[in-house]
Amino acid sequence: MSTPPAREQFLVISVLGSAPMELTNVLCRASQESRCSVVSTRLTRHGEVCALVVQVAGSWDGLARMETGLPTLAKRHDFTYNLTRSLPLDNRPQALPYVAYVSAAYRPDILAELCQFFIDHRVELENLTCDTYQAPQTGGTMLNATLTVTLPAGTQISWLRDQFLDFADALNLDALIEPWRPQNP
Repeated sequence: MSTPPAREQFLVISVLGSAPMELTNVLCRASQESRCSVVSTRLTRHGEVCALVVQVAGSWDGLARMETGLPTLAKRHDFTYNLTRSLPLDNRPQALPYVAYVSAAYRPDILAELCQFFIDHRVELENLTCDTYQAPQTGGTMLNATLTVTLPAGTQISWLRDQFLDFADALNLDALIEPWRPQNP
């Protein structure tokens, strides 16, 4: 009698530290030594601090080894962390991926307003990148945001696009929403 394969489980680890390459190396090695695999990772710098989010997959005992080894690694490599067990995301074959690009003079309410617009229209956020910078010509603070979203099945795309552009015009945002396309290698 054969045993069914072990169901793969997931662990999401978020780490804050000051050495991005070292953090990434340490967590990837720890994953490998725990007989787990890195499924996805995102790293960003925020001033002197970097934030690393890693999703690791493995059997329950591999993830348990990873969890129990993290306090020692955090102390040795001077980082803070948080971890959460996670389930795989359900397939959403009818959802449509779109990307919204926004550029504007910086105001602290812009991101909250963008999120509220998409919440009101039942659009899910998949990824968000936002940066501010000083405009070389004027010295004013500018904001660039890219939101990857998924539209629910049955969304009237032309209506949503018109609603989004009207919303952006009302807030004086330069904005565009278009279908998500894979990046060419």
